[in-house]
Amino acid sequence: MKILKTLFVAICTISLMQSCVVSKKPNMEFFSNADYDYQGARFISFNVPLFLAKPYIKKALKEDGESEAVYDLVKKVSKIKIMTVENGNKTLLNDYSNYLNSNNYQDWATIKHDGNNINIRVKQKGESIKNMLITVNSDKELVFVDVKGSFTPDDISRMINNVSDK
Repeated sequence: MKILKTLFVAICTISLMQSCVVSKKPNMEFFSNADYDYQGARFISFNVPLFLAKPYIKKALKEDGESEAVYDLVKKVSKIKIMTVENGNKTLLNDYSNYLNSNNYQDWATIKHDGNNINIRVKQKGESIKNMLITVNSDKELVFVDVKGSFTPDDISRMINNVSDK
C-alpha cells in the first residue's frame, strides 16, 4: 500500500511539474502557424506554474515596496505563459500586432523603458478582462507574456500607472 501511495504522489508531482518544462516550440497561437515564414526566429517558451511562482512574486513585490494594487493584481492571475523570440524582426512584430487587432485585442498602453518598448493589450468583454498580452520589444529579442485571469479595467489601469510612475 505504501508503494502505491508513493507512486501516486510521484505521478502527481511529475504531472504538475510538466508546466515547468522549457520548450523550443512556440506556446502562443499566432506563432504556432506552420505556414508562416518566421525567417530564422528561434523560440523558447514555458508555462509558469503559479502554485510555485505566486509566493515568490508576492515576496519580491513586498521587498520592492510595490503598492497593494499590484499585489492584489497578482492574486487575480490564473495562468501565465512566457515566450522569447530571438532573431525576430519588425515584420513578425507587425504581423503579430495585426493578428491581435483582428482577434479583438485592444491596445491599452505602450511604455518606453531603458530602450525597450513594452506594449500591453487586453481582450475585454464588458467590464471583465480575461486575457492580457504584454510584449517587450528590445533590440536583441522579443518577449511575449500571456496573462490569464479575472481583471477589471481599473486593475489594469492601476498597474499601468504604477509601472509608468517608476
